[in-house]
Amino acid sequence: MALVPCQVLRAAILLSYCSILCNYKAIDMPAHQTYGGSWKFLTFIDLVIQAVFFGICVLTDLSSLLTRGNDSQEQERQLKKLISLRDWMMAVLAFPVGVHTTVLPFVLIEMRTTHHQYPSRSCGLAAVCTFAVGYILWVCWIHHVTGVWVYPLLEHLSPGVKIIFFAALTIVINIFYLVGEVLNSYIWDTQKCIEEGKEKPKLE
Repeated sequence: MALVPCQVLRAAILLSYCSILCNYKAIDMPAHQTYGGSWKFLTFIDLVIQAVFFGICVLTDLSSLLTRGNDSQEQERQLKKLISLRDWMMAVLAFPVGVHTTVLPFVLIEMRTTHHQYPSRSCGLAAVCTFAVGYILWVCWIHHVTGVWVYPLLEHLSPGVKIIFFAALTIVINIFYLVGEVLNSYIWDTQKCIEEGKEKPKLE
């Protein structure tokens, strides 16, 4: 038996992210007051993604608890929708985007304690690419409006090198998606083998 129930752990992680976001917004930094505010930084966007993801996890836990022993098909359908949304967010956003920050341990704990159904690889990679391209366009738009790049490194890159840089970042986030998919499968295939081994009767 786990020392801390995963439901309690998720609630604690959610509260920690909410606390971090509140403190983050309270920091008086000049960059936060310019066009785009905190939303121009991938770190802040990632914190929001993680908070929303674990919020959905907690909501799923509560819904599962409330529907336990209930024969309502409508509630069962709503629970399945929540689980699908939770799994999709884990696969497409929480793991690939969270890999670039210190939130990774929480994501790995969630992956280890709960099996997540990944979408088809083509749909998953398409969604990850959409997020990556969307953020790149957002960064370029901020530069178009303000004349300043969100990340100073971009000031020193030629247009051609910028394209290569952005393409490389898109490839990296796709690799992170594939790593998450493989890791999820490895963890739960191994767990399944262990459970099946325990169920087999011992030969005298």
